[in-house]
Amino acid sequence: MSTPCRRRLMRDFKRLQKDPSDGVSGAPCSDNIMVWNAVIFGPADTPFEDGTFKLSLTFEESYPNKPPSVRFISKMFHPNVYNNGELCLDILQNRWSPTYDVAAILTSIQSLLHDPNPNSPANAEAANLYRENRKEYIRRVREIVESSWN
Repeated sequence: MSTPCRRRLMRDFKRLQKDPSDGVSGAPCSDNIMVWNAVIFGPADTPFEDGTFKLSLTFEESYPNKPPSVRFISKMFHPNVYNNGELCLDILQNRWSPTYDVAAILTSIQSLLHDPNPNSPANAEAANLYRENRKEYIRRVREIVESSWN
């Protein structure tokens, strides 16, 4: 069954394959185009460098008018990521636009790793360490980077 949502997801997938973004990749599950698996590589020159973080994106038929639900499958220690892996990211909530595609979503999440917003914390502990004890924050992030290799 072809719907506007599914056609758009196919376009997003083709665009990701044809013009891949640095450090991010994603593809629909083989049996369900509405559920995608994605990988974000930790950006260079950040504590997340060398990390390989898995995410899932779940789309509803209202996409692209409504954002997908996105969550980290990999363990994540970040001021803007809840313990259950869900993200606090403005483009996935109040700043969503139908012009965003999967590549834009993944690139935004990657830049969030690079540039956290401790003023809108989803993980208060990570936000406090980021602000007040950067050395310990980096140590904790390096732990999840190492666990992302397994």
